[in-house]
Amino acid sequence: MLTIADSTTKVVLVLLAVLSLVSWAIMIAKWWEFRALEKASERFVADVEASTKFEQAAAFARRAKPSPFTRVVTRAADFLGDVRASQAAQAGQVDVTRMMLTAAQVEALRLVLDAEAESSRDQYGRYIPVLAMIASASPLIGLLGTVLGIISSFIGLSAKGSGNIGAVAPGVATALIATAAALSVAIPAVFGYNIFANRLNRVAARVDGFGSEVIGLMAREGRL
Repeated sequence: MLTIADSTTKVVLVLLAVLSLVSWAIMIAKWWEFRALEKASERFVADVEASTKFEQAAAFARRAKPSPFTRVVTRAADFLGDVRASQAAQAGQVDVTRMMLTAAQVEALRLVLDAEAESSRDQYGRYIPVLAMIASASPLIGLLGTVLGIISSFIGLSAKGSGNIGAVAPGVATALIATAAALSVAIPAVFGYNIFANRLNRVAARVDGFGSEVIGLMAREGRL
């Protein structure tokens, strides 16, 4: 059927094949990316949760493999260091370990950590919307190929002046291949989009909650 397909159907099938390769490449890359993130962050999060001092968490972040969770701790440490330096300069002191953050500074720290969580969401959410686009566009492309193929078959039938069903059936069957190919592209893309969108939401929620844990660790230590 592919050999007797018209040029329009062949172009549609080639386009669908490209979209299929793109969607599978994205799904494989995202699976590997999320798997690496989970392996890198599992031990680090456990170490931070077991820490009794913020300096320990900051030391873990410097040694651990970079991830959204290590960046949250690093951003918190940088923010704390900047505030301490500013307070020391204003007070003319060197030892600022007993200085506490004001309510406004704590809120600013919360905003900084929220921005880091949102940045991580953007980082790990790249290309996931492409799966949704492929899932929604592929059936339409396949339908277009089918309609154009059927039109071409009937035009050829009219030109031959034959009303025999055997003359038009091969062309119609060939045109329907485009719809079948489109569904074979769209269905995995739909599953992939929903799976990875769900995993992205879980990662974003964990990073956001981890920021709250870091602030809680500071509070228990008497820094806030």
